[in-house]
Amino acid sequence: MPRKKVSKKLRVTYVKSAIGYSQQQKGTIRALGLKQLGDVVVHEDTPVIRGMVDKVRHLVQVEEFRA
Repeated sequence: MPRKKVSKKLRVTYVKSAIGYSQQQKGTIRALGLKQLGDVVVHEDTPVIRGMVDKVRHLVQVEEFRA
């Protein structure tokens, strides 16, 4: 039987306001799909998403899980 490929996902939660931070960081928050505090989005674990999360790691909380 062929094995089903299990992909890793990232659950990103917006936990701290971007007020007072650069426009680039605000743009990264929006690009991740986060609009207001408490928002949660799920993304595939890719190098692009990892880089975006790394740039705003002080504003978000990240959890890894397998889907």
